[in-house]
Amino acid sequence: MYAVFRSGGKQYRAAKGDVLRLEKVEAEEGATIDFDEVLLVGEGANIKVGSPVLAGGVVSGKVVRQGKSKKVPVVKFRRRQNYLRQGTHRQFFTEVEITSISVSGVKVTAEEPAAKKVAKKKVAKKKVARKAAAKKTAKKKAAKK
Repeated sequence: MYAVFRSGGKQYRAAKGDVLRLEKVEAEEGATIDFDEVLLVGEGANIKVGSPVLAGGVVSGKVVRQGKSKKVPVVKFRRRQNYLRQGTHRQFFTEVEITSISVSGVKVTAEEPAAKKVAKKKVAKKKVARKAAAKKTAKKKAAKK
């Protein structure tokens, strides 16, 4: 089961057990947060979409840590105007672990992370096979010349 919810002006897709990096939320580490702006909840072909939000939909999470992201260079420059301003920016974030997803007061806990791991392995194997095929065709073309 997964849910799409809104926090800090952005939308996030989450399943139970996921760790998300959200825009800064005022909460202590270890505190529980409830996100009540749930836009969509789904499991397989069973999908519930709100208009714009689902009534009674709540995504609960635990604050893992508060922090700052890496430095990002900020450069303002105008050519031939002798204008150059350089600076840096570090964005604050909150890491949240999703503990439960509930719709209309009914908590739903599904074990979906195991299925995701299997799917990722299959995709990785396909990529390796494509690279090997590309190398073989490149060698054949070089041999013909």
